[in-house]
Amino acid sequence: MKHPFKPVYRPPVELWSAALFYTSSAVVFLHPGFFFLDQLGGVYVAVCCAAFATYRTSQAVHVLRAQLNLRPNGVWEIRTDRIPRKRGMLFLGRGYKWNQKQTQSLFDAQSFLQRKGIMQEFILRKGGFLSRADASLPIGGKAEIHGVELNEKNAWMRLSDRVGHTLVLGTTRVGKTRLAELLITQDIQRGEVVIVFDPKGDTALLSQMYHEAGRCERLEHFQFFHLGYPEASVRYNAIGRFSRVTEVATRIANQLPSQGNSAAFKEFAWRFVNIIAGALVELKITPNYRLIRKYINDIEPLFVNYAEHLLARKNVTEWQREVKRLARNLSQGMSGNTIRGRDIRALAIQEFLQSKPIDDPVLEGLMSAYKYDRTYYDKIVSSVGPLMEKLTTGAIADLISPNETVDDDRPIFNWLDAIRHRGIVYIGLDSLTDPIVASAVGNSMFADLVSIAGHIYKFGAHENGQQVRVTIHADEFNELIGEEFVPLLNKAGGAGFQVTAYTQTWSDVEAKIGSRAKSGQVVGNFNSLIMMRVKELATAELMTKQLPRTKIRSVTTASAASDSNSLNSTVDFESKTQDSVSSTEVPLLSPNDLFTLPRGHAFALLDGGQLWKLRFPMLHSETASSDDPNRPVTKMNPPLLETKNREIHDSQSNNPTH
Repeated sequence: MKHPFKPVYRPPVELWSAALFYTSSAVVFLHPGFFFLDQLGGVYVAVCCAAFATYRTSQAVHVLRAQLNLRPNGVWEIRTDRIPRKRGMLFLGRGYKWNQKQTQSLFDAQSFLQRKGIMQEFILRKGGFLSRADASLPIGGKAEIHGVELNEKNAWMRLSDRVGHTLVLGTTRVGKTRLAELLITQDIQRGEVVIVFDPKGDTALLSQMYHEAGRCERLEHFQFFHLGYPEASVRYNAIGRFSRVTEVATRIANQLPSQGNSAAFKEFAWRFVNIIAGALVELKITPNYRLIRKYINDIEPLFVNYAEHLLARKNVTEWQREVKRLARNLSQGMSGNTIRGRDIRALAIQEFLQSKPIDDPVLEGLMSAYKYDRTYYDKIVSSVGPLMEKLTTGAIADLISPNETVDDDRPIFNWLDAIRHRGIVYIGLDSLTDPIVASAVGNSMFADLVSIAGHIYKFGAHENGQQVRVTIHADEFNELIGEEFVPLLNKAGGAGFQVTAYTQTWSDVEAKIGSRAKSGQVVGNFNSLIMMRVKELATAELMTKQLPRTKIRSVTTASAASDSNSLNSTVDFESKTQDSVSSTEVPLLSPNDLFTLPRGHAFALLDGGQLWKLRFPMLHSETASSDDPNRPVTKMNPPLLETKNREIHDSQSNNPTH
């Protein structure tokens, strides 16, 4: 018979018939005469009974395996050198495609778990000889969400799909960073350019990257930038490289508030920073935060230097003698209050240039800024002052405003060289210590990467005729998102940039951007979505609203009884029992399923919207030694970082009041 469905979440009643036929087989084989059979006939009947008993046993085993599969899995660990490989594919873990069958099975399994009897309780808790998982390491959530399918297999993602970018969502402590380790490790193994932004500074992630770079013989191109460890970090000029000089002002001004009255001050700040950056570039000086801060506070020296440079370049005759004459006249004719705060020579140069107009946009900008009353000028640039103060204070100033003329062993890195040499770059922004500086540096780096993407579009960064893939992993994506990140998503794919972003909830991103429309623009640029356990309905609906609805069947049992009052009827009592099958339309996946996922599990929309149920391995925290592959050996942090940690520990030990 063909049944509407074949339920496996029920008592394994096949065992009773199997036991009966095994017993019958033994009795017939040993005593065929009891059944009026000869020896050959007894053997034949015994074999038939045993065969049917075996068939029924296999059915019972299938039911028991399905129920055992609902038990919680333990933590799945895998060594980095044992990660499965497949050409043109990225390994994600193990899982299966989710469709109507799994939705039906999940409904049946949850009903079964609510009404399980003594036998099923024993099976699920003990597992017996059929147990396939170590539940001694609980991972939380509802195990039945993954256990409804027995036949899981390796899950892969096409590398060609990664250029469409991937978004990973999951609440805290559910395994996002461990998933990042898995993906980053494979990127390093394939020899790709790997750039990791880690705002919080996860040392386990850094250690894994360093270890894998060494195992793959790529330590030569491993670079470590960390705002929390400036002495051990490479240096980076966040505003030193650009395609257009206006990018310098944009990268700085984007860190300023833009709501209400602040918008006008932001525009003024952009203008004056742009004037300073343009003058520095014309003077062949690389802009950095220190110089911007210096000339924002006092633009007069820059005006004088640029004016002298321009007059000398244009061969203006006898300008120095004329400036001296004007300076003497100004000194004799002006009162102290009039020239207070102004250099006489600078005023003389200004008067000379006004008498001999020179067509130069940079000079015009400097002169217009210099003409402002000092008090008024300080007010309109006051918004950028505190930001520049934060970026140029302490040891961090040498890190993000490097002076190439100073003797410093720490190398200065730039993105184009890292891409050309297939580098591995770890960016630790230390956002827990100072989120403002972390956000400013992170957004400047993103803007720099967008500029690099434009350079690659125009001139290429190819190797052996093939485009270099640049994989960017952005952990705590909500802390990094800004105006600079959007073009990195929707325009840099053609340059080989592929972004994998990780965050807790989509509301975090929306709150950081400040606009639902812009957040929708951002999420629309992610073609692949991996969602671990979440705790916000709006975040869960990013996936569930993309899925179709399906129908599930349910069985309703009804019983009825009636008696007859007729004296002439031979029927005194009637009863009936019936099972009715009904269909109900439900979502293929509900938000509640995403709320109760175990740690390390996820649903994923891959390959054009195909829904997968996945579980991820945790990379083994140790690597095996050569003489004993099963003996764990502790991983090492980068030596410079270890040295710094040792120095901090020693200083605290020697200072009990620290």
